Amino acid sequence: MKLLSRIKNHLTAKPEVKLATYRSYGTSSHLYLLGRAIDDDNLKMHEDQSFFRTLSNTYKQFDSYEISNAEIALELPNGVVLTTKTNSKGYFLYDKTISLNLKEFADDEGWVKLKASFVTEVHNSIITNNNQFEAELLIPPIKASYGVISDIDDTILHTGVTSFLKWRVIKNSLFKNAHNRISLEGSPKFYRDLHAGKKGDEQNPIIYLSNSPWNLYQYLRIFLEINDFPKGPILLRDFRTPFDKTLRPEKPHKQKEIVNILKTYPHLKFILIGDSGEHDPAIYTEIAAQYPDRILAIYLRSVKHRQQMRRVRSIVDNFETVPVLMVENSQQAQEHAREMGFI
Repeated sequence: MKLLSRIKNHLTAKPEVKLATYRSYGTSSHLYLLGRAIDDDNLKMHEDQSFFRTLSNTYKQFDSYEISNAEIALELPNGVVLTTKTNSKGYFLYDKTISLNLKEFADDEGWVKLKASFVTEVHNSIITNNNQFEAELLIPPIKASYGVISDIDDTILHTGVTSFLKWRVIKNSLFKNAHNRISLEGSPKFYRDLHAGKKGDEQNPIIYLSNSPWNLYQYLRIFLEINDFPKGPILLRDFRTPFDKTLRPEKPHKQKEIVNILKTYPHLKFILIGDSGEHDPAIYTEIAAQYPDRILAIYLRSVKHRQQMRRVRSIVDNFETVPVLMVENSQQAQEHAREMGFI
């Protein structure tokens, strides 16, 4: 009878829901913050978790229940509340200029804490965490000399984007524990050096940009933290299925985000870091050609794929607008950055 009672309670229980907020960036008068209203999957990613727990976590990340047309409130540090609504996939976006000087509320690293909440109850659901969800956005300090925009996949985390049918991407991203993923050699120190800059205390912003879906946000955040990468905004993209009928964006996700970052910080120059495995070389050089005075250098980690490397060489060999360096490891990029006076 107890077993039947438990099954009944499980089937009739109300789902728990939450607001997933994603680290983003802004200025003293403009905030750009994305989040999502979804079911609370209660993910628990432990270092010593079993393979089956990893499979369970993967399933939970992609089997999400999105809450559309929900009104969301964002409380600023001075108590002012902004509201918006979620779209059909549960996403909400604040891309807004405000009168408040957010920089006054930033911590020593430039992070501003905000509070998000559901305005009303969610039908037939239980809102977790007392309906208080923390959000963070980064405002680069004035002393920052430049910014860094970095890819994740095969740039600092081996995924295998050039493998046949991308089977290594599937294996590495879905069936491996985030705690067991090892960063590419030397990457964390190089990124910490870039964050510190030439003077050692510049706090240059590091922004992580990937074509991975938002479903893997928590997984990637844990990977960056346990490998001691500098804390920074993480910008991913919506997960599209073969049955998705919505219009595709006119510009690639990475290109759109980089242009938005450049426009947000017109006083900052940037270093772009990626790999030669997919579209980074074409996107980065196009950005550099469009904004030649804004890009300090482009670092591309070489991948072991002969045909792909030939294609990349055809793009970068004659590109002279900004320095483009093909590197086998982080040490080569670090040496160049030191020669250029970046670190």
